[in-house]
Amino acid sequence: MEEEAGEEPGLDRSTAPKDFHFYNMDLYDSEDRMQIIPQENTRMRREVVQAEMTKDPRGPGERKIQRDLQEEVDDLVHLYGLEDEQELGDEFVEESRMGVSGYLPYGMKRRDPTREQRDWRLGGEAAEAEDLGYEGWGLAGQCQDLREAYRYAHGRASEEYECYVIPEEEDEEEAEDVFCVTCKTPIRAVEKAFDEHKEHEVTPLNKALESAKDEIHKNMYKLEKQIIEMENFASHLEEVFITVEENFGRQEQNFELHYNEILETLAQKYEEKIQTLGQKKKEKLEALYGQLVSCGENLDTCKELMETIEEMCHEEKVDFLKDAVAMADRLGKFLKTKTDVEISAQPDFEDQTLDFSDVEQLMGSINTIPAPSAPVINPQAPNSATGSSVRVCWSLYSDDTVESYQLSYRPVQDSSLGKDQAEFTVTVKETYCSVANLEPNTQYEFWVIAQNRAGPSPSSERAVYMTAPSPPIIKSKEIRSCEEAAFICWESGNLNPVDSYTVELTQAETPEALGVTESVVGIPTCESLIQLQPRQCYIIYVRALNVGGPSARSEPATVHTTGSYFHLNKNTCHSWLTISKDGFTVVRSERKILTRELLPSKTQFTRCVAVMGSLIPVRGRHYWEVEVDECLDYTVGVAFEDVPKQEDLGANCYSWCMRHTFASSRHKYEFLHNRTTPDIRITVSPKKIGILLDYENSKLSFFNVDISQHLYTFNCQLHQFVHPCFSLEKPGCLKIHNGILMPMHVTFY
Repeated sequence: MEEEAGEEPGLDRSTAPKDFHFYNMDLYDSEDRMQIIPQENTRMRREVVQAEMTKDPRGPGERKIQRDLQEEVDDLVHLYGLEDEQELGDEFVEESRMGVSGYLPYGMKRRDPTREQRDWRLGGEAAEAEDLGYEGWGLAGQCQDLREAYRYAHGRASEEYECYVIPEEEDEEEAEDVFCVTCKTPIRAVEKAFDEHKEHEVTPLNKALESAKDEIHKNMYKLEKQIIEMENFASHLEEVFITVEENFGRQEQNFELHYNEILETLAQKYEEKIQTLGQKKKEKLEALYGQLVSCGENLDTCKELMETIEEMCHEEKVDFLKDAVAMADRLGKFLKTKTDVEISAQPDFEDQTLDFSDVEQLMGSINTIPAPSAPVINPQAPNSATGSSVRVCWSLYSDDTVESYQLSYRPVQDSSLGKDQAEFTVTVKETYCSVANLEPNTQYEFWVIAQNRAGPSPSSERAVYMTAPSPPIIKSKEIRSCEEAAFICWESGNLNPVDSYTVELTQAETPEALGVTESVVGIPTCESLIQLQPRQCYIIYVRALNVGGPSARSEPATVHTTGSYFHLNKNTCHSWLTISKDGFTVVRSERKILTRELLPSKTQFTRCVAVMGSLIPVRGRHYWEVEVDECLDYTVGVAFEDVPKQEDLGANCYSWCMRHTFASSRHKYEFLHNRTTPDIRITVSPKKIGILLDYENSKLSFFNVDISQHLYTFNCQLHQFVHPCFSLEKPGCLKIHNGILMPMHVTFY
């Protein structure tokens, strides 16, 4: 009843009238709820309705009642927020109006009598009203009655059925489970057989998803490479930009300096010339002025003498004679005086040629800059080299102007060779250079000279750079693995030693473009024991490192961590045995190889015709199988690496073996250690022997694989690592199966 006691579903308080009060009430039988429509005598109403129903169905009374009822219902619909429900009921209005009975429209259901008994607790008046199809109109169950009246008026209720519209639910489509390669879209499997995809190529959705991921990862890898290239190119452009800016900045400063110097020189020359011209002008004018004054004085004297002589001519003879003698003396003295009638200073100007040689020299010095100082070559930066190239950088004093640089280099001379190395030179305009076509893992000495129009600078100090190493070479046939680890070995691939090695791992199901999932760094030697996850497939790469940076990746090698995987050690193989190319089959031919008696050896078997395998040095459980011939004399087991090679397997405390001999149609099986064997009878001759080496429990067990039979178990103290061993006393072959899962019957031992 919790739902019935709550608020009416669909009632939106935000749309209700402002003065409208809400009450928590039971819509079915609460007598305290607010009376929305006043009660009226239902009997009276029933009579009116019956009278109206006897009239012509198309009469005005019925239409009026229907219209009034429709208006009341519409008001209630708006009040209770039932507009959506009204739309769902419109399609049934006509059927209900015509009084169609026995028709069960879509969405109608039978009434639940228990629900009627629970929801309709009405008296006799309610029953009478129900006979008219109004179902408690105006009674105590007023809210629910109004909803039922609304449903009745819209063809959604009758005396026998309660009708509601069930929302149409979309058919739940079956999820897509395959991918159409042709259309590049997910589809359902059923569409493949009947739809347009019938002739198209399809693939499982998971496989398509993985393929799409792989493609995205590859594109991401390519994009990352392109980003790195663009970043390197942008760094190169930035360095060029800075170099050009610095050079032009220095030229601008130099030009401004020379320009100011020229202006100062011209101003000084101007002052000197003006002062010289003024001095010469003064001298000439003073000389001419003195000469002019002297000439004026002489002229005045001449005029005075002429006047005196004229006056004398008018005197008496006696006076004339007296004055004439004195005048003659005076005139004689005057005439004896030399008068300078030549101009001392000519009016013509002298040729004032200006000497601008020093200015011209200054003008020329604008483009004649001093030779630069010696550059300073930088030490080698980390990761600045590849196997065939190296990036060299240097710097220059800021006051120098440089047009180009000459970078020279040569391999570092080895004193043992006793000969000079060839020198190479490249010309660049930047303060760096990437030198290519070099030998890997080799030291080179570099020096640089700066140049401009004034000439070259002194040489810089010499710096030693080193190229990156060559990629190592993984020895794929010497890889050993188990479920927890792998032992990887490789060749350096370089004549000179390197600093260290890095092993990179990526799972086989991961695309190569995705990159490295794990790296083991700082490996000093050419081998490494790496911890891995069980039952996985890994792709292994190795890089060599030195001061110049890492080498390129080696060729990949695949490692499986499914069971124990090993190869036969050819260094231990007796000369009468032959190991197949795949390294898993041992053959002793019918005809013995005639050789001289073998010398004792610590690695090669010389008496026992045997060979050892190289098992990974990891403690745990190791399992492998040996396929044998029932009529073959053989020995299989394990032994320490330093087992005496001049003794038979099982004849000492360094080996634990199972030996089979066949004579006179009888099979003899021995489990040998230190020349002792237990008394054991084997009734079914094994064709495939399983061998379980358990370091944790110090046990070595043998099994008949075909019938899952346990043959024997050694309890042995393994103070050091042991390796599989195989021996053939007669011609035949043994085939080793390793890198396989351990059978269920073996796991119990």
